[in-house]
Amino acid sequence: MKLLKTSLVAGALTALPTLALAQDAAPTFDEIGPYIMTTLLFLVAGFLVFFMAAGFAMLEAGLVRSKNVAMQLTKNVALFSVAAIMYWMIGFNLMYPGDFNGYVGSFFVITQAEPVGLAAADAALDYASVASDFFFQLVFVAATASIVSGALAERIKLWPFLGFVVVLTGVLYPISGSWQWGGGWLKELGFSDFAGSTIVHSVGGWAALAGAIVLGPRIGKFKDGKINPMPGSNLALATLGMFILWLGWFGFNGGSQLAAGTVGDITDISRIFVNTNMAAAAGSLAALVMTQIMFKKVDLTMVLNGALAGLVSITAEPLAPSLLGSLLIGGVGGVIVVFAVPLLDKLKIDDVVGAIPVHLFAGIWGTIAVVFSGSATLSAQLTGIAAYGVFTFVASFILWYVLKLTVGIRVSEESEIMGLDMSELGMEAYPEFSKG
Repeated sequence: MKLLKTSLVAGALTALPTLALAQDAAPTFDEIGPYIMTTLLFLVAGFLVFFMAAGFAMLEAGLVRSKNVAMQLTKNVALFSVAAIMYWMIGFNLMYPGDFNGYVGSFFVITQAEPVGLAAADAALDYASVASDFFFQLVFVAATASIVSGALAERIKLWPFLGFVVVLTGVLYPISGSWQWGGGWLKELGFSDFAGSTIVHSVGGWAALAGAIVLGPRIGKFKDGKINPMPGSNLALATLGMFILWLGWFGFNGGSQLAAGTVGDITDISRIFVNTNMAAAAGSLAALVMTQIMFKKVDLTMVLNGALAGLVSITAEPLAPSLLGSLLIGGVGGVIVVFAVPLLDKLKIDDVVGAIPVHLFAGIWGTIAVVFSGSATLSAQLTGIAAYGVFTFVASFILWYVLKLTVGIRVSEESEIMGLDMSELGMEAYPEFSKG
């Protein structure tokens, strides 16, 4: 008996390390893999979309006149910084409030990331890191503000512009974004916008249109019934900006898959990449051909905006179409730009970089094109387009008008003629050109 007890005790002691190891065994990759891969997707895609800030800056710097380049660069750095802080303070939880009334979420709820050294047992393994999700969503709102910056270039004051960006990124964009991506009333209605042809790009376009109307055109742009071209300072920079935006769009659309934990997710992201690329290529070539036909010469600025319009057009549904379908969607976007730019000129709406044709008009087209892939009904898409248009345009128009009546939004005539670099900043992007 004593020998039996000794054997049992020895066996139990031998088994304890095994039991402990079984109890403390690390989770398998099947358990943590989706969390890790989706978090990685958000971070990598977020890096790419963040780099689009450089694309917008270079595109705008190249398409404005040399006397306004430093101001455009300043605005692009400042607007991203404002967007980052406002989306942290207000926007993220306003846009993704969880259970809410479908129209307006929670104000002034500061987002908290996970603690340092988070253990797998304490992580919400059903999705991704909160910090990665927040970062990915943040870079989208900054892109929306960049759209407004380019359209209103060369005549708007810096501080009123940044005041508008505070409201756009902290309140307007998050409220309307919650209607679809936050699970609000448009989501329930069946509206579909995969990565933001309307939610991001048209919203930026509507805000820019309202601002352009309230602000008015640049001095000399429309005079004696004529439209006077004002060529940009550096088409090399503008072309670089376009290619940076093209690159960033792979993160913009690919990251919007919002999952990377399965073979199907990764395969879908690959499909999104090639469809996005095809639409951009088709948009640039469509604009190239159309300008040759209409103007007898190819217009590089139209080709650049044609590529961007193709990208905006495919953003509403970059997964479902075939490569041929993506080519057609992007190609139509490129054609839209070629016709929309002269249309705005006829209406005497001065859009310096062509942001409204690219982001608003092509964004509307891309949202309607979702219908052809069977992802939504035409009525749902038109309702969403109208809802975002009315809300953003009216709210932006009121805000621009209030700013105009209170602090003023336009520089003086003397300052505009001198250039905003010197009048607003006291420096020049190309000082050697003016020193002789």
